[in-house]
Amino acid sequence: MTEIIYPWILAARPKTLTASIAPVLMGTTLAYYTGNIHVFITIVTFIAALAIQIGANYANDYFDFQKGVDSTSRIGPRRMTQSGMVQPIEMRNAFIISFSIAVILGIILLFRGGWPIFWIGIISIICAVLYTGGPLPFGSRGMGDIFVLIFFGPVAVGGTYYLQTLGINFTVILAGFAPGLISAAILAVNNLRDVRSDTETGKRTLAVIHGVDFVRMEYFYSITIACFIPFILVIINWSHWYILIISGIIYVLALPLFHKVNHGHIDKSLNFVLGATSFLLILYAVLFAFCW
Repeated sequence: MTEIIYPWILAARPKTLTASIAPVLMGTTLAYYTGNIHVFITIVTFIAALAIQIGANYANDYFDFQKGVDSTSRIGPRRMTQSGMVQPIEMRNAFIISFSIAVILGIILLFRGGWPIFWIGIISIICAVLYTGGPLPFGSRGMGDIFVLIFFGPVAVGGTYYLQTLGINFTVILAGFAPGLISAAILAVNNLRDVRSDTETGKRTLAVIHGVDFVRMEYFYSITIACFIPFILVIINWSHWYILIISGIIYVLALPLFHKVNHGHIDKSLNFVLGATSFLLILYAVLFAFCW
């Protein structure tokens, strides 16, 4: 049984799943403090967000194999389709099932949030497929970072908040950029780690297009700006002072990661940085939930 389940867990890329959990947690937190909270809607939102991201990761595994993007020189975690641990048709069926689950849950959310939620869900799934699928996959053309910033940031936080309150405001959108930026930092580490194999296979990430120094700066400024957002939220609202704790804790924990990204070798050690950055993301969301 373990041999059957293990490849699917790896293909889901559990280290990256905080990117879907964190914004839903932050959006729910913001809604809770307005007095609007619906437990059932919260649970459905969490599962739907996870289903979309897992489906996107399965689709990425499948389409990268189909396009020959994965190679044996890749130093990131093993891809299940490329390694032969999962057959292509199985991976294709898996991402279809994941997106189907998201659609079914989205129908439930549609009754709560109406057409805005419908379009958020549909566009999210389409973009998840086109990230690596289709004739012009934008994840291979240096646009993946913008997708991650927007959809794992203000869209996810704002959409979650809207489902709870049926409203939206500037504070929610601004707060949403924090998880989006840290998610972009996770992608930056991923692209830095894979820059050599991506160059060989023609996958044009920002690391390939603009070089490793650009992506190193992207990582630094993404986390730094995310840590600065609590200051802006406090200034705008002149309240919620405790969220400033987030900035100090996250930035201090990020300092050794900055050093590793800027001065370390481009090798498998960046897998640790990716996992640690993912931890920073969920820690940011948890601290936000307690401090807001």
